[in-house]
Amino acid sequence: QVQLGESGGGLVQAGGSLRLSCAVSGRSFSGYSMGWFRQAPGKEREFVAGTDWHRGTTYYADFVKGRFTISRDNAKNTVYLQMNSLKPEDTAVYYCAADAYSGSDLRSPLGYDYWGQGTQVTVSS
Repeated sequence: QVQLGESGGGLVQAGGSLRLSCAVSGRSFSGYSMGWFRQAPGKEREFVAGTDWHRGTTYYADFVKGRFTISRDNAKNTVYLQMNSLKPEDTAVYYCAADAYSGSDLRSPLGYDYWGQGTQVTVSS
């Protein structure tokens, strides 16, 4: 059973930074593409960033390009989301997700097989 656990959320002022971590346990991290999504109250879950294991590429939503960076440490079975220049509209619960198969649409929640419980990020103005 694969388990994902996010950490690093919190309250930060606009313009500040946070780094989210997602630790993967239960099996080898290798071969999994990973993604970060977020969900604000009353809104649908939306794609933030993803890293494709098979293609060696990363993807970002337009609204975070230049501000957020996704990375992974395969030795630690952990994926990170560095968030800089945070805005109040970035406030949401952030979720990490793992995709066990190649060819999935990593920008869609349907492309992922495992999800974490989420971590709250609140950006004050």
